[in-house]
Amino acid sequence: MNAKIRSTATLAAGFLLITVLSLAVENKGADRISLPGGKRGDVPFPHHLHQDNLEDCTICHDTFPQQKGVIEKMKADGQLKKKRVMNTLCTKCHKEKKRAGQKTGPVTCKQCHIRTE
Repeated sequence: MNAKIRSTATLAAGFLLITVLSLAVENKGADRISLPGGKRGDVPFPHHLHQDNLEDCTICHDTFPQQKGVIEKMKADGQLKKKRVMNTLCTKCHKEKKRAGQKTGPVTCKQCHIRTE
């Protein structure tokens, strides 16, 4: 393979890699998500705000995969206990940030859950 063809192939591969990485960064999921909140009502979740502040998707997504409806499915399959997401992720993180004097989200049930009757 001559140098010109090798150089062109390397350039094309680099461009493809940059394109793929750019698409992965751009696909941040929905800006806002409504999480099922049981009898207390659903929880509006500012997804992009959390992504920007946490910068590590595994903080939440180690607990559940990035799939629409996964929380309900995991609860139905017995893989996710009631209130686990709220107690071990949401309010725990918010309370830690509050104790550290940082700006944070709600720390009580009623501040998040919205009942629609």
